[in-house]
Amino acid sequence: MTRQTALVVEDSPEFSRIASTLLANEGFRVVTATTGDQGVEAARKHAPELVLLDVTLPGLDGIEVCRQIREFSDCYVVMVTGRTDELDRVLGLTMGADDYVTKPFSPRELTARIRAMRRRPRVSPDPEVRSFGRLTLDPVAREVLVEDEVVELTRIEYDLLDTLTASPRRTFTRTQLMDAVWGGDWVGDDHVIVVHLANLRRKLGENADRKGFIRTVRGFGYRFEPVAAHEPAYSV
Repeated sequence: MTRQTALVVEDSPEFSRIASTLLANEGFRVVTATTGDQGVEAARKHAPELVLLDVTLPGLDGIEVCRQIREFSDCYVVMVTGRTDELDRVLGLTMGADDYVTKPFSPRELTARIRAMRRRPRVSPDPEVRSFGRLTLDPVAREVLVEDEVVELTRIEYDLLDTLTASPRRTFTRTQLMDAVWGGDWVGDDHVIVVHLANLRRKLGENADRKGFIRTVRGFGYRFEPVAAHEPAYSV
């Protein structure tokens, strides 16, 4: 069986060694890069399934590396940030990262997150195209259109929309959405859901003047409304 490739983009030899060993133990063929520019080049060359990407890098920073990788790859991207770098986490998720861990990270925690991502099926069991007015979702093609224009979503954004549209008007808690997208052994906090849903809403054209398909149920969670409406601003 051909082993999947993991790319570690990290300028710290210690963290690069720890991450490489961990990923090799998970069955990956591991390649490494020490600068942002090298990371983008390695991602193009090796087409990794997973990229472990430090935010602070020589040359291009991790945020820009993630943005450029998303232009040609749908691989899993896990950002590595400083413990207090909340802004970096949000920016990384906005640029298309699937998850983030903080330094010094727990090898056990990182392993659990990687396993949860890889177990998540990428093909919906329901092959029917779902149409909701201006919004169409094709589970087989993993394609989303708004007013007949293709909308580029990250893996997590698509999986959230897939989960919500599969059960219109059902209200999901953040925990239920995390379980559906990342698996039952998710070990992160639920703020990641807020960021990904905000990005998804923006890409669907929902804003302060146009409340759309994804609704916040205050104190509980989120639901998908089959018919979007012009209503007051939403909040996440």
